Amino acid sequence: MNTYAKIVVPGSPITKSNFKLHNKDGRAILPSNTGKSHDRYAIYEEKIAYYSRLQNPGVVLEESLIAILKVYYKSEKRHPDTANITKSIFDGIEKSGLIVNDAQITRIITEEFYDKENPRFELEFFAESKYKISYSVEEKPEPSDKKIYSSLKKNPATKLLNNKPEKKEDSSSALLCEFCNKKIKEENIIKGNGGKTLICRNCFNKLF
Repeated sequence: MNTYAKIVVPGSPITKSNFKLHNKDGRAILPSNTGKSHDRYAIYEEKIAYYSRLQNPGVVLEESLIAILKVYYKSEKRHPDTANITKSIFDGIEKSGLIVNDAQITRIITEEFYDKENPRFELEFFAESKYKISYSVEEKPEPSDKKIYSSLKKNPATKLLNNKPEKKEDSSSALLCEFCNKKIKEENIIKGNGGKTLICRNCFNKLF
């Protein structure tokens, strides 16, 4: 029985996490010959299946597996979410017959790298009956440069906090919301920062 396999597929990895197309019966489908952009998902799966069989002739992994996936993107600035890339890859591997079902993969380690000249992914499978996995997280002797990700696009609460309008002077001394700058009724006031910040219930709900 086979206990190890390795697949290397050249080209920039893609994800189909946001892909949704269904037939008239409501079943999800993955077309490859419509002439539209979504054909590339099916073509990519076929490409993965081709390389899987080419590089592992006659190999079938039937037991539970440990997967080590290394994804090499062409650009550090523009690429799919690595957390979502496994769906496209494992569907292609399953289609090849190298594994029986992607449910066999019980442990996954995914790493992200960059290679402008040779984008690709490298995937290794280890049978749990023969291999075990261990890892550790250690503090670096010298800190490296930070890689900062902006959260404004994905977090409405952060966007609201960072784009709040300036307060306008109100001669009537009405209570105004810190965020929408609208008058607040007494029963809808939410207080924060020791009572210095006033928020209407509507804006408060948007924060959570």
